[in-house]
Amino acid sequence: MRRVVVATGNRGKLDEIRSALDFAGWEFVTAADLGASALEVEETGDTFEANARLKARAYREAFGVAALADDSGLEVDALDGVPGVYSSRYAGSDATDAANNAKLLAALADIPEEGRTARFRSVIVLIDEEGAETVAEGACEGTIGFAPRGTGGFGYDPLFHPRATPGRTMAELDRAGKNAISHRGQALRALKGMLGD
Repeated sequence: MRRVVVATGNRGKLDEIRSALDFAGWEFVTAADLGASALEVEETGDTFEANARLKARAYREAFGVAALADDSGLEVDALDGVPGVYSSRYAGSDATDAANNAKLLAALADIPEEGRTARFRSVIVLIDEEGAETVAEGACEGTIGFAPRGTGGFGYDPLFHPRATPGRTMAELDRAGKNAISHRGQALRALKGMLGD
């Protein structure tokens, strides 16, 4: 059995990874599964890839097995790519999803619909037992709405209208529908292709 520790405490994200990377003989676990607490890794990188690498390296060093980490966020064209790597802490280090969404809506208050283009981006870094890295990424293009809609998902999902699902926000899609088009889903499929089956 090949064990890979995933740098997350989010069981939903872990389930998504397990489903996408369903290799025979692979086991994806969290720090909690190994009897430890999740690591607090300071995300000091200025790109999603840099932050994913920081987390993957820290988990590999701490647990001595292969490690997988992703970093993802929202890039808004009218704001020159902001919030970007600061997506989860856009409204402050302890910001809630609601606070981040409110700040984003305020920043885009004077931007018309055609100028509200954006994308979710995800970069995944897998570092194997020998230290070799595999990097994959995915992006989901869309626009930012004028008010939140939907109860699914998390983060900016209630504001994000994917190009692939006209008339619906990411938060209005079921899990299968979201995974089919999401930035993380695309990155996981790309990673699976790189690793082979």
